[in-house]
Amino acid sequence: MPWLELRLDTNAEQTELLEDALLNIGAQAVTYTDAGDQPILEPGVGEMPLWPEVIMVGLFDAATDTEVTTKMLEEALGGTPSHRWNILEERVWEREWLKYHEPVKFGNRFWVFHEEVKDDDLPTLLLDPGLAFGTGSHPTTALCLDWIAKQPWGDNRLIDYGCGSGILAIAAALLGCKNVLCTDIDPQALMATRDNGRRNGLSDQNLALFLAGQEPESMAPANTLVANILAGPLMELAETLAGKVTLGGNICLSGILAEQGDDIVKAYQPWFANFDLTQSGDWLRVTAQRI
Repeated sequence: MPWLELRLDTNAEQTELLEDALLNIGAQAVTYTDAGDQPILEPGVGEMPLWPEVIMVGLFDAATDTEVTTKMLEEALGGTPSHRWNILEERVWEREWLKYHEPVKFGNRFWVFHEEVKDDDLPTLLLDPGLAFGTGSHPTTALCLDWIAKQPWGDNRLIDYGCGSGILAIAAALLGCKNVLCTDIDPQALMATRDNGRRNGLSDQNLALFLAGQEPESMAPANTLVANILAGPLMELAETLAGKVTLGGNICLSGILAEQGDDIVKAYQPWFANFDLTQSGDWLRVTAQRI
């Protein structure tokens, strides 16, 4: 069935009051979006900042009387902020992203898409990210995939730390990496990785999945580790990640803003050398060798 949405223009200071009011007058859900162009790329640990100018959206049943509901909101707030009602037709929302997802080729070795690409003889990494980040289109993921496409995998052993959708681990496995371990703090990410692995013909034995911090103590270090997370956690985890890479092995880090590159290098220099920084837009990939 269709739904109604009530969109309100507000600011960060008013969001809590407005959210309570919307829920009290019958909203089924409330969401926030940026009303301007002020992205919050990397909040501090424990912080949940909002944009200065916010669009708040309340989702209502299609049978809602908009005039009555608007009046109830006005009475609750002592006035009504700038607002508008919209009709939302029934859609399979979790599939909407497919409309905007284009196939991407990496290193003339494979495609990434949600269905087989038949333009050439290259394999297609089939991906449906579900609830986890990582379709290959974002620069941080693309930078990692480009690096993975250039590696001679053979008998290499890979750890994908913060695997998300599993796209990096699956790419390495499809290119010949025989031993792949995936970790993430989010159980849903591990489920997405498992499902995407099966979509690409990989069994549960091909991809070992563990919640971060719950890997077996006996787990041997790998000669390759990729971590596409954020600069803050990457710096905090420098010693931990170094301990997961064999001497002479490689590390590939992303999720790093261009101005954070020097800080990442400084954090990893006690354990790594031969740093290489590659930039795409505002983002960096940092690779180095374990010493």
